[in-house]
Amino acid sequence: MRQVFVINLDKDTARLAACGAMLDRAGIAWARVPAVNGRALAPEALAAVYDAKANAARAKYPLVAPEIGCYLSHLRAWQAIVDADLPMAVVLEDDFTITGDLAGVIAALAQDRGDWDIAKLFSFRPDVRLIAARELTADVRIGFPYRVPSTTLGYAIRREAAVKLLASSTPFFRPIDEDHKFFWEKDLRIALVQPQPLKVGLQDAAEGTVGDVRKTSARADRGAALARALRGVRYSLGYQLRLHLARLLGRGQ
Repeated sequence: MRQVFVINLDKDTARLAACGAMLDRAGIAWARVPAVNGRALAPEALAAVYDAKANAARAKYPLVAPEIGCYLSHLRAWQAIVDADLPMAVVLEDDFTITGDLAGVIAALAQDRGDWDIAKLFSFRPDVRLIAARELTADVRIGFPYRVPSTTLGYAIRREAAVKLLASSTPFFRPIDEDHKFFWEKDLRIALVQPQPLKVGLQDAAEGTVGDVRKTSARADRGAALARALRGVRYSLGYQLRLHLARLLGRGQ
């Protein structure tokens, strides 16, 4: 049964070939989810899913078109999970490399009865502090990261969570990984497995990366540098305060 979905833009054939070969070697059945190309969306289509007003008030920076497309791509993956009526599935972005027993971790997560909605398979910091950590397999543990990692490279998600997120995620105003950091807003329990079975892999993309587009946008608006910096400080302080309050109240675990 296919319970792994790989998000991939039509033009990124090299990425798909690389990650598909890794999954095949690992004996993992998978299916492709055609990614949404945010740059190809008409302005009215972007406006229909992106709340620019909420972004200005509550986000760290304005979203660029690839970030909007990325969020919509994950929505497509969640819909595929719901349509297939899978109790749990794994969503992967197509720039991962398998570093551990991914098949074993997926099998263990499918059988696990712990109270999590999403279980992340990667963090840029491998030593993330975990709350209520426990054994998932003989070699892997699972727990709730105090601060949810800013990445959606790979994660398991239960069907109930996919249904809830499909109903509550549009319009959005932050990148999808930033939304995960604000887990209390959608009453999500986001776990993390350690050691992680993934790392970042092939980064070459046919249309450039989100980072490339953001840098170009920032260079075109140098006069707003101070405003961006102040907005970033406001965002970071507000996030830290709300995160500590949520954890103090036992939210998300």
